[in-house]
Amino acid sequence: MDTVRVKWNGKRRFVGWDEAGHGVVMDSKPEYGGDGSGARPIELVLYGIAGCTGMDVISILEKKRQVVTDIEIAVRGEQRVDGYPRIYTDISVEYAVTGVDLKPDAVGRAVELSEEKYCAVRHMLGPQVRVTSSFTVLEAER
Repeated sequence: MDTVRVKWNGKRRFVGWDEAGHGVVMDSKPEYGGDGSGARPIELVLYGIAGCTGMDVISILEKKRQVVTDIEIAVRGEQRVDGYPRIYTDISVEYAVTGVDLKPDAVGRAVELSEEKYCAVRHMLGPQVRVTSSFTVLEAER
């Protein structure tokens, strides 16, 4: 069982840590009583999706013997504005995968497998959240 803890640090700031001691600072925007000194808790969902799918994609591409030199993932979430809770209703995931002679079909399949089978964070989102994705394959400089 995974366990994290958070401790209030004044205003709307909370400091969290996991069992290994990794930390995170969460805060709200100043207009909601915070200082904006950390990620908003809902943004951590976007970080989680990016990290989870990124780990899947690199693992799958390594197994396919693709030479990857960089992956950058941009995750954007649109929150509901007409009520509470203000969940993300639409999330887009954009992958930029750089490597040497990467096969676009291999990258596409890695993204598909992550999204449909492996990424636990994405699968924790309910059907009320629409997730779309796209990817770009870039050739590494030699």
